[in-house]
Amino acid sequence: MKLGDILIAIAVIGMVILIIVPIPTGVIDFLLSFNIAISILILLISMYSADALEITVFPSLLLLTTLLRLSLNLSTTKGILLNGDAGRVVEAFGHFVIGGNAVVGFVIFFIIVLINFLVITKGAERVAEVAARFTLDAMPGKQMAIDADLNAGLITEEDARKRRKDVQRYADFYGAMDGATKFVKGDAIAGIVITFINISAGFVIGMVTFGLPFQEAIYKYTILTVGDGLVGQIPALLISTATGLVVTRSASEANLGEDLRVQIFGTNGTILYIVGGFLILLGVFTPLPGIINFVLGGVFIFFGYRSSSVIKETEVEEELGSPSEAEDMRRPENVLELLKVDDIELEFGYGLIPLADTSQGGDLLDRIVMIRRQVAMELGLVVPVVRLRDNIQLNPNEYIIKVKGVVVSKGEVYFDHYLAMDSGMGDGDIEGIDTVEPAFGLPAKWITESEREKAEIYGYTVVDPPSVIATHLTEIIKRKSYELLGRQDVDLLVQNVREEYPVVVDELIPKLLSLGEVQKVLANLLREQVSIRDMVSILETLADYAPVTHDTDLLTEYVRQRLAGYITEKYVSNNVIKVVTLSNNLEELVMNSINKTETGSYVNLDPNNVQMILNNTFKALESLTSIGEQPIILTSPIVRFYFKKLTEQMTEDIIVLSYNEIEASVEIQSVGVVNL
Repeated sequence: MKLGDILIAIAVIGMVILIIVPIPTGVIDFLLSFNIAISILILLISMYSADALEITVFPSLLLLTTLLRLSLNLSTTKGILLNGDAGRVVEAFGHFVIGGNAVVGFVIFFIIVLINFLVITKGAERVAEVAARFTLDAMPGKQMAIDADLNAGLITEEDARKRRKDVQRYADFYGAMDGATKFVKGDAIAGIVITFINISAGFVIGMVTFGLPFQEAIYKYTILTVGDGLVGQIPALLISTATGLVVTRSASEANLGEDLRVQIFGTNGTILYIVGGFLILLGVFTPLPGIINFVLGGVFIFFGYRSSSVIKETEVEEELGSPSEAEDMRRPENVLELLKVDDIELEFGYGLIPLADTSQGGDLLDRIVMIRRQVAMELGLVVPVVRLRDNIQLNPNEYIIKVKGVVVSKGEVYFDHYLAMDSGMGDGDIEGIDTVEPAFGLPAKWITESEREKAEIYGYTVVDPPSVIATHLTEIIKRKSYELLGRQDVDLLVQNVREEYPVVVDELIPKLLSLGEVQKVLANLLREQVSIRDMVSILETLADYAPVTHDTDLLTEYVRQRLAGYITEKYVSNNVIKVVTLSNNLEELVMNSINKTETGSYVNLDPNNVQMILNNTFKALESLTSIGEQPIILTSPIVRFYFKKLTEQMTEDIIVLSYNEIEASVEIQSVGVVNL
C-alpha cells in the first residue's frame, strides 16, 4: 500500500476512535475547523465538475463526512456534559455568531436544520432516487445504441468499450447516490436529537453536579449546545447543497459557473433589457428604494448590452471565418475520405429502412452484432464493421451486399411478409409469391401473416425478413472471409496470442515468416472454411515447418494436418465418413503436372484433360448427393490442394480432404471413384 492509502485508512479508523476516546479541546477545535474546510472543498468541487463521473467517489465521501460530523458531535457532547467546555470553536459560534443570545441561536439552528432536512436533503434524495431509476431503465437502450453506432462504423471497438463502461459507471454512481443521500438525511435527524439531549441533560448536570443557578445553567448549556449544533449543521448544509448540485446537473456538459454565465447572463440581451427596465420603473413609480433599483436595473442593462455585442461578434466571425461548403469541398485533404473502401456494406431500398430503424422496432443491427459473434466463434475471425446504408437507386424491397466495394450478392425481401421454405417435409400447397431463398438458392414463397400458421402446420420452415437478410449476410461473410482478413487483422490476432504465448510468436514472426506469409496461410484456411480460432496450434505448426519451406500453400497443408481433430469433427458423423476417392492414375497425373516456381506452384494440365476430370468428378459425386451426403473427395496429401484448385472451376461447394486430415479411428467408406 502507498503512504497516502495508509493515511486515509488511519483517518477513517480515527473517526471511530473519536467516539470512544476523550479528545483534548485543542484537537477538537482543529477537527471542527477541518470539517468546515472539507465541506467548502466538496461544495466547490461539485460546482466545478462538468461530469458526474469526475467525482465517482462522492457517495463514499458523503458517508465519511457524515461519520466525521457525528464523531465530532459526540466528542463535543461529552465535553459539554462532563466539563461544560467543548472548545473555542463551539464557544465562538455560541457567542460571536449568534451574539450570545440563546433564543436567537436556537431559532437560527432550528431554521438551518429545517432547511437542510426538509428542503435540500429531501429534494436531493428524491432527485437521486429518480435519476438512479431512470439510469437503470435506460441502460438496455443505451447499450443497443452503442452497438448500433459500432455496426454503422460511427465508433471504434475501443470507443464502444469505453461507452459501455461509462454507462455502467453512471448506473453505479446514481444507484450509490440514491443510498448515500440517506446518510445526509440521517445526519440532520441525529443533529436535532443530540441538540435536545445536550440542552436537557446539560441543564440538569449544571444544576446538580456543578451547583449552577437555574438562570446561569440554562444560559451556559443552551449557548454551548446551540454553538455545537451550528458548527455541525453548517458543514452539513454545505455538503447537502453539494449533493443536490451533483444529482441535479446530469444534463450539463460544463461546470456550474460556466452554465450560469452562458445560460443565464449569456442569453438574448432583450430579456436582460426588460428586467433592467422593470427594476427602474419600480424605483420610479413605487415606494421601493429608488437608488437600489436604479443600480440593479443599470447592472442588468449593462449585461444585456454585453450579451448582445458578444452574439453579434460571434455571428460575424462565423460568417467571415467559416468557409462555405463549396470551398470546403475544394480542399484536397477531403478527397482522401472518398478513397476509403468499406470491407462489408449492406445497402437496401427505402422499403426496408424499418428493418434497420430501432425506433420503428427494427432489430437488424442487433442481428449483425450476433453475426459477428457467431463468425468469431466458428471461424476465429474478427469481422470488420458492417456498414449499413439506404440506397434510393435500388428497388424498395431490394438489398445488396458488397465486399471491398464490389457487389457479391443481392436479394429481395418483402417487409410485411414471411419466407416459407420447403425443407422436404411440406405436404400441402400454400399461396404466396414464388421466389428463391438468397443464401442457399432453395425454392421458397413469400407469404402473408394469414398464411403463416397454415405453412407451419404443413411443415414449411417460416422465417421473417430480418432473418433472411441476416442468414444471407452470414453466409457471404463466411464465404468471403479470406478476403476480409488483412494484415492489420492478422497482427491483432497475433498480438492476442502473444499475451499468453509470447515464445511462439517471437520464434515465428519475423524470424521465420513475415506477417504477410502468415496472412496467406490463414486466408487459405478460411477459403475452405477451416477455423483459425486455434491460433496457437497454427503458429506452432508454422514454426515447425517454416525452416523447411516458405511455400504458403504447402505450409497450409501442414497446418490442416495439425488440425485433423477439428476437420474430423466438422465432417464426420457417427465415426463414419462417406467419400469419393481418386484413382491411382488420376493422382499420378496430377502429381506429374505440378510445376513449382519461386512464387508458388500450380498444375499444368491440358484443357481437355481438365474438362474430362471435372465431368468424371461430377458424375462420381452424384452417388453421394443422391443419398443426402456431403460431396466429399478424399485424396493423398500431396494431391489435395491442387485437386481442390481444379474443382473450384466447377463449384466451391466440393469438400476435398486428405487422408492425413482424418483421424485414424474414423471408418472411411468409399462410394465412388473419379477415373480418367
